[in-house]
Amino acid sequence: MKRAYRKKSDQVVTAVQLDLDTPGFTYVKWGAEQRCRPGDWLVNNDGEVYTVERESFSKTYEMVSPGVYHKSGVVWAEPAQQAGKIATKEGTTTYEAGDYIVFNDADATDGYAVVADRFTASYEPLD
Repeated sequence: MKRAYRKKSDQVVTAVQLDLDTPGFTYVKWGAEQRCRPGDWLVNNDGEVYTVERESFSKTYEMVSPGVYHKSGVVWAEPAQQAGKIATKEGTTTYEAGDYIVFNDADATDGYAVVADRFTASYEPLD
């Protein structure tokens, strides 16, 4: 059963928007090819680097200071019962049983997976 969570207040990321005249780029992460398009964000989350689709970033992050952002949106998440993969806005993410399947929207869209220990260190339940 999905529960509502919020990123802990001390959890920030550094990020820069790929606001350039470029076709974007692809890279391999989380067991699959990911795609970064013009306008998407390049994020460094405590040493883990990845991209976030521009609309998703603008809906879920707020600037703390130039280049520093806090994920302010509520997410809905639950531990995976078995290994699998989830389609994301950037590509596909594979996960193991016990990792968290996370959605930025209550209707279970804009999803991704997070390794269990990283999720529990970064998020707190709202209830």
